[in-house]
Amino acid sequence: MILGGIQKNSFIDYPGKISCVLFASGCNFACPYCHNPGLVRWKPAQKGKTEADVMDFLYKRREFLDGVVVSGGEPTLAPGLLPFCEKIKEMGYTLKLDTNGSRPRVLDLLIREGLVDYIAMDIKTLPELYGNFIKKNFDERRLFASIQLIMESAKNYEFRTTCVKPMVNTGIIEEISNLIKGARLYALQKFVPIDVLCPDFFNDSGAGYNEDDLFHFKSIAGQSVDRCIVRS
Repeated sequence: MILGGIQKNSFIDYPGKISCVLFASGCNFACPYCHNPGLVRWKPAQKGKTEADVMDFLYKRREFLDGVVVSGGEPTLAPGLLPFCEKIKEMGYTLKLDTNGSRPRVLDLLIREGLVDYIAMDIKTLPELYGNFIKKNFDERRLFASIQLIMESAKNYEFRTTCVKPMVNTGIIEEISNLIKGARLYALQKFVPIDVLCPDFFNDSGAGYNEDDLFHFKSIAGQSVDRCIVRS
């Protein structure tokens, strides 16, 4: 498991838990607004971020941390993800996975093996628009498969969308909400134009939405999902 970073303490990344966030190196998407651009391309593990280093840290922090978040990049690309999660679970931690939903077969394995307690899947825009904004020639059926799998089988989960123009608008929020109709939690996230992967993508317009816009989106999404929240 190649790790690109570690956040030793977080009060916001795992709902209701004090967690450590581990960032996998490498991603198969190139979201223009990605706020972890240094993790998009695969890089060798650096000193203090090897799997052995992380496991040693987690073992020593068992009495102070409630859970572990495996994020990225995109962690489901890592060949060693399952045994990595097994080691974390063996220490008694609950585990949250952040994913872009592009590898439903890996999600299925993690769920069936009982290795994830919470899954947060990003829905960037409508699946049929991923080829325009996220990844050319992407098979959108993978997203539908991941959504169905998570809603039917995950212990706990959320879907989330970063609200950024032109990838998101009122109609798109309504269609995404219908796609995940009945979901436990849908989080609408505010776009922060700092240290993004493709800053030139946003040069010609105000890409973000204000609080009023976000709460308008919430009123729309709330009609389809069990709970919708706004994250600033």
